Order: sequence, then structure tokens, then C-alpha cells
Amino acid sequence: MTGFWTGRRVLVTGQTGFKGAWLCLWLERLGAEVSAFALPPHTDPSLYAIAAPWARQQHHIVDLRDSKAVTQAVADAKPEVIFHLAAQALVRPAYRDPLETYATNVMGTLNLLLAARDTPGVQATVIATTDKVYENDSKGVPFKEDDRLGGKDPYSASKACAEILTHSFRYSYLADGKRPAVATVRAGNVVGGGDWSEDRLVCDIVRAFAAGRKVELRYPGAVRPWQHVLEPLRGYIDVAERLVTAPASIPSAFNFGPDPGNWLTVAQVADIMSEALGAGVGWEPMPGDHPPEAATLTLSSDLAKRALGWTPRLSMPETVAWTADWYKAHYAGRDMKAFTLDQIARYEALSKEALTV
Repeated sequence: MTGFWTGRRVLVTGQTGFKGAWLCLWLERLGAEVSAFALPPHTDPSLYAIAAPWARQQHHIVDLRDSKAVTQAVADAKPEVIFHLAAQALVRPAYRDPLETYATNVMGTLNLLLAARDTPGVQATVIATTDKVYENDSKGVPFKEDDRLGGKDPYSASKACAEILTHSFRYSYLADGKRPAVATVRAGNVVGGGDWSEDRLVCDIVRAFAAGRKVELRYPGAVRPWQHVLEPLRGYIDVAERLVTAPASIPSAFNFGPDPGNWLTVAQVADIMSEALGAGVGWEPMPGDHPPEAATLTLSSDLAKRALGWTPRLSMPETVAWTADWYKAHYAGRDMKAFTLDQIARYEALSKEALTV
């Protein structure tokens, strides 16, 4: 990280979510002037509430589906850089409410892009989607950025639609070097402290740990690209910086995923996490029928390595240890804002060490 972010006006959407809260803390640490908007936290507890008060940032409650409110929020923030993380980000709730999912993830993204285009001074916009945007045949071949987009379930399809929308918007309104420069970023399955979302593996394990019971797994044999939340966030930050400083040199979409050693089954991660928590939580198959999910999903991050010099910093044992340490510290009553910032500082130190090797 450089002094690029010192004093720079940044807008984050989705600050009340897991990744958004981590990103806001990191950007503040880097010296940015952060504004943010989102719906209220959808879980209790939440990292957003734990990290309060956000005295050095301007946060607002805005529904991404409300185009007028989004336009006003962006205009008020006067950002130079926008990180768009707000979304309906869960697979099973998307099955229950596809209308909200598509309205938020597709039309909400359009509302944000229009506001960014029409607000003077916006130089770069980073749109976060997901590793699930690809047409997945479950053959296990790592997806590359130019692979076919698809998505069979409502969440995945809505994010693929957001990718197509962003591509169309860039072509239609931002050609020939017009600002803001825009790129999409697709992260693998992220874990880390402070997530209590519904139907996410680590969150389910932590809840089982707190209740002293086994965790129930829907698809224990499913393979996913697991990584600590700080890994893709570093990629998002790198992309934004390059969009500002050298927009013509940067591709329009990036994958951020772990090394192949972190392509593990759900059951393997449950076993490792249970051991790291030190509670012998264990797991068992969840009874009943469940909405279908891809059996295998892996990513190639070769483009990020070539174009940005981005590579993962944490091994799978480190990823799980950092995550388990966070939750254990939380249940021990530690100052979790300070603990989270300390993990960010440790991660920055790893990145600096990698640059000197």
C-alpha cells in the first residue's frame, strides 16, 4: 500500500455487510476520507455494529433500489473512488425472494453506475460481483475472466446480469477514456472474523460452536476456493488505484481467488475450523432437500498476478487460524475493533515482506 489513499474521498456501498465493514476500516487506516451507504445490518451481532462508532466516516442508510436516494447520496459524498459492495449476497435467500435479489443486484448496480457517471470528480468505480457469475459445468477447471457468464440460481444469475450490465454501461457511456473508469471484481469464497450471515459455512460453524452442537452441512463434498476476506479486498484496492492512475492499462474484470491448496471441500473446512476453535464441534449432514448448488467452483487468478502483481498471502491454515482467533477473541470479550485493525496491520506487513522477497 502507498500514500495514494491519504486524503482521498472514497464512497463504499454496503458498509454494514461483512466485506464492506472490513473495507471501511482498512480505507480509514490508509488515510482515506470515507463515506458510505447501505441498508441496516442484516444480522445481530455484526462487524459493523462491533466496530462502531464510525466517528471518522460519514455513514448513511440508503436503499440501493431507490435511484433518487442513490443519486443524492453519491452527489453528497463527492467521491473520487467508489467501491460498490452493496448487494443481496446470499444464495438461499435469493431462492426465497428473487424479486428483491434481481432488483438490488441488477437495478441497484445500474442506479449506482448512473449516479457515478453523473457526479463530477468520480474517477474510478469498482463493482464487486462474485465467483459464481460463470456458467458452471462443475468439471473443476478454474474459471478465467473471459469464460462464459451464466448462473442457474437467482443469486448467481443476478450477479452475472450485473457483469453484463456493467460491460454494456462501460461500452455505451464511458468509451474513449471517459470517467469514471470501471472494473468488476470477482472474489472466491471469503472467510474471516465478524461474519454472522445466514447459510455461510464459517458462520454456521461459529454458531454451532457457541451453542455446543455439531454443525449441519448441506453439501459437505462441494469444493470452493476459500480465502481470507483481506485477500480480495487488497485486490479491490489495487484495482481502484490503477483505475485512477493508469486506466488504459487495466483489464475490465478480475478474479481474486486462493492458490489451489485452498480449493477444499466444505467438510474439510469444517474439520479444520472446528479444530482451530478447539471445541471439537464436528459436523453432520443436514437433513432434507436443499436448493441445488454447484458441486465444484474454482478460480484462476493469473490475470490479477500478471496485471497487478497480486498474489494470495495467507495459506489455508493461516486463513482458518486468523478467522478462529477472531471469533475466540470476540467471545472472550476483547476490543474487536482494535483486534480487527491489528489483523489488517499484520496482513499489510505480510504484503510488504512479499514485495521485498
